[in-house]
Amino acid sequence: MNLRHLLCLVSLFLFSCSSKKQVDLIIHKARIYSVNEKFDVANTMVVHQGRLLAIGGDSLLQQYSAINTMDMKGAFIYPGFIDAHCHFTGYAMDSYKLKLFGTKSFNEIVKKVVAFAHSNDRTWLEGTGWDQNDWVDKRFPMKDTLDQLFPDKPVFLLRVDGHAVLLNQKALDLCGIKETTTISGGELIRKDGKLTGILTDNAINLVRPFLPVLTAKEAMHTIVSAQREFLELGLTSIVECGVKKEVIDWMKQIYQNKQLQLRSTFMLNADSNCMNAYLTKAPLQTDDLHVAGFKVYADGSLGSRGACLLKEYSDRPHHMGTMLTSNMQLKHIIADVIQSPYQLCVHAIGDSANRNVLALYANALKSSNDRRWRIEHAQVVHTSDMHLFGDYGIIPSVQPTHATSDMYWAEDRLGEDRMNEAYAYKKLLTQNKWMPLGTDFPVEHLNPIYTFYAAVFRKDKTNFPEAGFQMENALTREEALRGMTIWAAKSVFEEKEKGSLEPGKLADFVILDTDLMHAEASRIYNAKVLATYINGIKVFGKK
Repeated sequence: MNLRHLLCLVSLFLFSCSSKKQVDLIIHKARIYSVNEKFDVANTMVVHQGRLLAIGGDSLLQQYSAINTMDMKGAFIYPGFIDAHCHFTGYAMDSYKLKLFGTKSFNEIVKKVVAFAHSNDRTWLEGTGWDQNDWVDKRFPMKDTLDQLFPDKPVFLLRVDGHAVLLNQKALDLCGIKETTTISGGELIRKDGKLTGILTDNAINLVRPFLPVLTAKEAMHTIVSAQREFLELGLTSIVECGVKKEVIDWMKQIYQNKQLQLRSTFMLNADSNCMNAYLTKAPLQTDDLHVAGFKVYADGSLGSRGACLLKEYSDRPHHMGTMLTSNMQLKHIIADVIQSPYQLCVHAIGDSANRNVLALYANALKSSNDRRWRIEHAQVVHTSDMHLFGDYGIIPSVQPTHATSDMYWAEDRLGEDRMNEAYAYKKLLTQNKWMPLGTDFPVEHLNPIYTFYAAVFRKDKTNFPEAGFQMENALTREEALRGMTIWAAKSVFEEKEKGSLEPGKLADFVILDTDLMHAEASRIYNAKVLATYINGIKVFGKK
């Protein structure tokens, strides 16, 4: 080759390079699930200034160049996972409390509380996460042992669902709770006329004013510290249901200080403080922080027998659960929110609670609409009421791991006939053709992979039951992935910004070692996050 030819080749090379658009990041040789409308799969993705610039095939390498070009060697990429219903700040602010998740007996709890007491100098002994349904003796525990061990120290042990608590006598005394105390929408459980220390639902509110609270500085520190756990699991956004006004004030400050990368959307408590502060204003919405609506509790939980049923509990005669918010109160809240641009989200688990809320929603919404009002959990829905979701564009916001956690005892509560109407995710999906998925953590584990696994395979981590739990209501792999990405974003009007890997959207994505669309079930449950990106910047993963 003579010098002239060599110079020509160099010139062509330099011209070729200069004609390429310079970008921040190119990822190629990957299997990229875009989760767009067609569910396209690509192998190359271009990121610039925090957003997806292009996604497609190898030809993109001829159009763009970047200093940071990553050969993924066949790794699997998905939109950043979004938890459509959780309690992020509550989880963070509970970090100092004794964790009782997975305990197998009340004796185990007592031992943990004793050990905790030796290393804890707070005024109350607080714990969270126990579930009597995991014990051989599935009855609610009683306070007697705690009274003997802690006669002068108040004890507050919250059940896993947050709908029941065990107190000792010292705590009852401090809160002024007596044998004659009653409250609407809650229960003080007694045996032989004596308080057992178990309070459910609204009765817990008798205690909350007496509990120690974190300072604003302490609370914000716990929130910032908690985010790494979420990023490690591929979560890039969360939707938290039910927070106080001060939580939003803290979150504004945290984001202003650039201390948090995880994006967050909130449903405020539908109390006077929150509604007076936000209802007449346009929703707060940035790329990082969004106040989307208001949250109300219609009833309690099935595990605590507080879910409001149309007929009595199969394992507790003459008991039908509890409405925590009266229909009159619900009507007033609905009347206020319908005049605003905000969403309304109502926790409804029992078939009676779901029927009430669906009817009230229908009356306010009038016809099919795009207000995207949600029912959180929609756990037991009578067959004759199911169509109301589709008729009025009501969104069932469900948590698949609830089904695989409750499957051991749910039939005890509901009986065989009602089980056909419980955890019916496929039936609910058919109503609006889309459905957001969440975890409800800390009630369940916060890992979104467990959500996918429970939704598709309807099994627990031990592969039980072998044939799956009520497989007629299992979701397909594509439906499950959509539920924890684009449909989760859509559930709070954020689908134009995130939830799928499409040009113009935020460059939030997760890289896994496993193909969720094709791998065997056992491999999926143990899938590992290799890296998490927010705004095209790696926030978790090897450097």
